Amino acid sequence: QVQLVESGGGLVQAGGSLRLSCTASRSTFSINGMGWYRQAPGKQREMVASISTGGGEINYADSVKGRFTISRDNAKNTVYLQMNSLKPEDTAVYYCKARWNFMDYWGQGTQVTVSS
Repeated sequence: QVQLVESGGGLVQAGGSLRLSCTASRSTFSINGMGWYRQAPGKQREMVASISTGGGEINYADSVKGRFTISRDNAKNTVYLQMNSLKPEDTAVYYCKARWNFMDYWGQGTQVTVSS
């Protein structure tokens, strides 16, 4: 199994920045893909960004391209999401996901609130 712990959420004004962290309980060298998802009230959970094991393959949702950056530090078993130029519509609970041994594992989520 994989336990994921997110941190870094909070309240920020529009235009501000936050960095989310997701630390895994096992080496991320063994985890095929990791990513960040978000879910706003009344909406479905959506993919925000994903990154492959070595970091060579990265994908972003169109809504965050140019503003968010995903990265991973396998030595620290951690994936990051740097969020710049935040907008009120980025307000959501952000979840980290890891795919390991053909199963998906989720963190508990961290709240990001962007005020206008």
